[in-house]
Amino acid sequence: MRTTRTVLARPALIATVALTGSFLLTPYAADARPKPPVREGSAADHRAAKAPEAAALRALETPVTPALDATRGYPRRQVLSPDPENPADKSVKLGLTPYHAIAPKLNALQALGDRVSVEVTGRSAGGHRLYLVTVTAPESAREAQAQERMRELIENAPASAAKSPDIRASYKAPVFFNNNIHGNEWEGTDASLALISQLATAEDSKTKDLLAHTRLYFNITANPDGRIAGTRENANGFDLNRDFVTASQPEVRAMRQIAIDKQPAVMLDLHGYVNGTLIEPTTPPHGENYEYDLFLKNTYANALGMEAAVNGLGYTPAKDGVEPVQIPFRDQQEGWDDWPPIFTPQYAAFHGTVAAHTVEIPLAVNNEEYDSLPVAELRRRSAVNVAVAGAAMQATLNFVQSRRTSLVADQIEEFRRGAAGAAQVPVSAETVPGVPGIGPEDVYTTGFPRAYVIPAGSTAAARLVDHLVANDVRVSRAAGPFRLGGRSYPKGTYVVDMHQPKRGLANVLLADGRDISGKVSVMYDISGWSLGRLWGATVTPVTSGSLTGVPLRAVDAATPVGRVAPRGDLRLRLTDPQEFAALNSLLQQGVPVRRAADGSAVVPAAARAKAAVAAKAYDVVLDGVTAAGTTPFPRLRVAAAVTPGELFALREMGFDVTPVSTDVLNAGFDWSSADVLFVSAGLEYGGLNDRARTGLDAFLAGGHGFVGRGSVGADLSSAAGLLAVKAVEGNGDANGVVRLVNSGPVTAGAPEYGFVYAPVWFTDLGPGVRVEQSYAASGLLLSGHWRPLADGSGGPAAAAGQASVVSAPHAVLFGTEPLFRDHPKGELAQVGRALITMAGNSGSGEESG
Repeated sequence: MRTTRTVLARPALIATVALTGSFLLTPYAADARPKPPVREGSAADHRAAKAPEAAALRALETPVTPALDATRGYPRRQVLSPDPENPADKSVKLGLTPYHAIAPKLNALQALGDRVSVEVTGRSAGGHRLYLVTVTAPESAREAQAQERMRELIENAPASAAKSPDIRASYKAPVFFNNNIHGNEWEGTDASLALISQLATAEDSKTKDLLAHTRLYFNITANPDGRIAGTRENANGFDLNRDFVTASQPEVRAMRQIAIDKQPAVMLDLHGYVNGTLIEPTTPPHGENYEYDLFLKNTYANALGMEAAVNGLGYTPAKDGVEPVQIPFRDQQEGWDDWPPIFTPQYAAFHGTVAAHTVEIPLAVNNEEYDSLPVAELRRRSAVNVAVAGAAMQATLNFVQSRRTSLVADQIEEFRRGAAGAAQVPVSAETVPGVPGIGPEDVYTTGFPRAYVIPAGSTAAARLVDHLVANDVRVSRAAGPFRLGGRSYPKGTYVVDMHQPKRGLANVLLADGRDISGKVSVMYDISGWSLGRLWGATVTPVTSGSLTGVPLRAVDAATPVGRVAPRGDLRLRLTDPQEFAALNSLLQQGVPVRRAADGSAVVPAAARAKAAVAAKAYDVVLDGVTAAGTTPFPRLRVAAAVTPGELFALREMGFDVTPVSTDVLNAGFDWSSADVLFVSAGLEYGGLNDRARTGLDAFLAGGHGFVGRGSVGADLSSAAGLLAVKAVEGNGDANGVVRLVNSGPVTAGAPEYGFVYAPVWFTDLGPGVRVEQSYAASGLLLSGHWRPLADGSGGPAAAAGQASVVSAPHAVLFGTEPLFRDHPKGELAQVGRALITMAGNSGSGEESG
């Protein structure tokens, strides 16, 4: 589920249903009170990550999900091999389908007739198969290819598609049901299996007509790791419903490919638990890059149908503990927004989904309820949840069946506007009739640039271009020099033409975003994420000019930049995470790498062959260098009490990381296995027992390095007497992209922008403390949401000009979030530099060679 704060209903509309469960008469009343927002690294959750290294390696080894086959007919049968029975699967206690039972059920469903197909779209971080089920009337290979041609016409030539009688008559509207993205929100999987079984054998004319005119896609469990373990997150500790901008996890990449290849017009993302059942559309602010008039029209209409179906089940608060449905757009003012495209429905909207919903089923069966309630009560609740999910899904099928033609037409119109460079249509009572209560607070639009220009030649540019292409954003490369917007650009420059069907997605990824602090009092999750500012590449929006005559060639991948100089020693600059991955790979192979005065790495000429392999593998440049390195680089061993995103980012950079926490140290930890300690979560000095505190003190007193981030890192630094600074905590809800001023070796080569969540800054600097980076003195917040606290403190004005990163000979403290959810790629290297600098100053580490 998403969790949200209680807010007042829109005054002009009916009051929202009560959200408390205190008056319910059932013996085990469902607790519907909103909980604090759940996000990685929040003040409410400082648990240290402990994901196994194998899960990170599995995610990193499969960076791209292959496109799904569009040429074969339906059904596409395959016999799935069974998984070993696992009695510890958390689904069992609830009377739901354990993961190991899914493959046999899918085999049985395929055997029921010719309507059900199963494909494996990839594997989870924990190594489990991801299943996509398609239910549709049978198609020959020729008929399937005709459907694919129509799908491509809709996206690639929407003006022609709008006039196509074939599309109007015979295109099967794609519908997508996404289940169990949060592993401990189980019931969508079981509702989907039940619906598939019903559709597989029903002989009534309505079902036959539905399947003749739609393809229904079911992602059976988007998070099998979490389903088995009973956790919200996958095996890497990632909340997958926060990862769509970054796509660091294989499960998200699989869902992204489904959105691209299947191009659903309608989708549901089934979650839990909010009582009464919460069905989107959302409160403001609404994402400014959507074609929101098309989206709101359809999403609100389907929400009403789902509301009627769910309420029509007859559950009551007194009898069942089930409250009536709530629709945030209608029933709340703020707190459940669709601003960032990190959530599945919001991301899908940029791929042509014109009705997309998070649906939060009502009765909690996870977390404390799972541990405390009797099995009979848990199973009663799960059965209710399955019924509610099923009612929402069936209502959606009815909606699609009655509006198939207009839904497809609206998807075509979304793509047409993008390709033509047409203006967005602001929402109003006139443009979206039938949706009550639309006001100025719902109007969010943007101005699209004519193009974005990305200079080629850097690792960061290649990474960004590959990421754009993987998201189905169209990127071209100049076959010769050109001028655009009054500037000259060389051959090889990348250009993102913003007259393209998915311009909204291109812009939401590359644009700065905006400061929305004045729009609402609270946001649900992140409010700024600009890849154009945070991923290390130079990205320039061009607002005027024509691309006519510019010699552009479409690319399906960035041109690799990896190379080594032909002679002499070689230099890795260490300003990019992939350069750190290359360095750590060479050190692991025993290459004697040395550190130059500017902090870069010098690789001996004798290791040129290994350097060439690393350059190709990590797409990095090793230039020639004449200055010899000074001190050897160690193969660094990092003890890390950090968030899951930080742990994953450290492993992405190739560091040898051992997760630690207060509990791990209290149980006894061998400090001889570590060279430097990184702390941002889950390690409190005051929570250590005497033996653990003595061991930590001895490690730090021995000159070993320390890197801290945020309030937890600063608290430990203060308790251990590491840096003479005062850490000041800003608004704990503040987040976004900020302007920075880099001034020290740790931040050398870093972008002039960074990301913050619950920002921290440092004052009262004592002797020997260096300011490595500061918040900009003016215009600090580029995009996001950052308000002062009620007493006027904690806002951007208080942080402006203050130190954001500080260091001493054996410690570094970050007040920013340079590794947040593995997203700000351009910032990751700052932490890499901090780690190697601290280890180098202490003389620790295992020397290579």
